[in-house]
Amino acid sequence: MTTRRLPALTPEQAPGRARELLTDLVERHGSVGEMVSTMAHSPALLDGYLGLSRAMKRVKIPRALSEKLSLAVQEWIGCGTCREAHIEAGRAAGLTATDIGLARQGTSTDPREAALIGLALRVLAEPGSLSDEDLREVRAHGWSDRVIAEVVGVVTLNLLTGAFNLLAGIQPDQEED
Repeated sequence: MTTRRLPALTPEQAPGRARELLTDLVERHGSVGEMVSTMAHSPALLDGYLGLSRAMKRVKIPRALSEKLSLAVQEWIGCGTCREAHIEAGRAAGLTATDIGLARQGTSTDPREAALIGLALRVLAEPGSLSDEDLREVRAHGWSDRVIAEVVGVVTLNLLTGAFNLLAGIQPDQEED
């Protein structure tokens, strides 16, 4: 069992702009998740997360593939909470158990998707090693520069949520394999 390191906040407890953001979210949705209410310790972080999260919903990467990218990244980061959320979202997007398992291993049966997943993991783990040849290879699989750029956004959003949840101690009681 993981010990919570940062407590979740209610809108009344949140400082400054975070109070406004949480109040608005609760009014519109009825509640907010544990991560969002815990991010409220930092108005800047909460505002940045919400803005990036909204923006990344407009990417050209197909939803099922975006979930594969997220699964690969979260497996590498080690956030059980995010991994579980992306497994559920992947299923909702039509991913099979095989798709999910392969994504968690950083690959896909589709070579085109595997190239993009590989790029996402390189962006996360070793961005300084990316070369012109790496981009040529991803482009050769038919990916546009827009999608290539959006991979950085998907990776960044996943790093933000995964690292935050791990730091704050927001993890499931029992992690799945």
